[in-house]
Amino acid sequence: MSLTLRTTLGCTEAVIDGDGSLKRFYQIASILADELKAAFVNKEDDFDAISWDFQLQKYLLTLQYSIYSGITLFPTKTKDARKRDNEAVVQVANLLEGKLMSADMQGKAL
Repeated sequence: MSLTLRTTLGCTEAVIDGDGSLKRFYQIASILADELKAAFVNKEDDFDAISWDFQLQKYLLTLQYSIYSGITLFPTKTKDARKRDNEAVVQVANLLEGKLMSADMQGKAL
C-alpha cells in the first residue's frame, strides 16, 4: 500500500487504498472513530459508493469507498477547501497509512 495524493477535485484527495475493499473501508472507519476519535456526521451509502463525512478536531472530511477508485479521503467542501483542510487530509492519511501498515504486519505475524 502506498499513499497517493491528487488534486483533480479542486482540493487535496488522498487515495488510501486504490484497490480497497469494503472490509478495508470499515477498518479505516473504525480506526478513525476508535483511535482518532472522529465523529461521523453524515453517511451516504449507494450501490457503487459509500461517502461518510466526519468531524476530526476542527476539520470536516469525507472518507469514500468507490468500486471504481478505491478508498479516498478529502475535505468535505471540495471546491471551497481551505489550505489547512488540505493539510489535514495529508496528515490524517499519513496517520491512517501507518496504522494500516501496522495492523497488516500484525495480521501476517499471527
